[in-house]
Amino acid sequence: MDISQDTKNILGLQLPTDPRWVDLASISLEDILTDHAYCEQKAANTCISLITKYSDKDDLVNELSPIVTEEWGHFRLVLAELRKRNLQLGKQRKDEYVNKLLAFQKKGGNPEERFLDLLLTMALIEARSCERFKRLSEGLADEYMRNFYRKFMESEAGHYTLFITLAETYIAKERVRVRWKEWLAYEAGVIQNLEVRGDRVH
Repeated sequence: MDISQDTKNILGLQLPTDPRWVDLASISLEDILTDHAYCEQKAANTCISLITKYSDKDDLVNELSPIVTEEWGHFRLVLAELRKRNLQLGKQRKDEYVNKLLAFQKKGGNPEERFLDLLLTMALIEARSCERFKRLSEGLADEYMRNFYRKFMESEAGHYTLFITLAETYIAKERVRVRWKEWLAYEAGVIQNLEVRGDRVH
């Protein structure tokens, strides 16, 4: 299946990753693994933050608790891959993609709207990560690394749907769907205007 169509049908993303990104990532393996490790670490930390902030929401707490463990396990897997290749875990870099998403979140007013945007931000990050890992699983020359990233792709797809489901657990589905469409349109603009760099997951 054409990856651009696959991306839209399965993940809802409006714009596929520029094909040049995989080629750039393949020659910046230390950088991409470092950035990937920090992405997994930040995902675990964000889930902990959501659990702490919304501890009264039992479904959220129950569903995100194992995700914390899974994301931290992913961090350790990526770190082990770096060590195996005698590569260094570099410094955490500014994530321009995520910062642009955070700028779109509703900051004031209705607490329910802020809660929804937090969940949809996470859903979108997981969806884009899944799409990027799919690119790597299909485009890298190294068969081992293709398989390595296929496992991450499958995991991120499950996380993406979980955050959407959690949003629909607490908020009317129609409201979730309307806002999700707004997020997808905004994210497409972000992707279109970001520099194509091989040293970043996003």
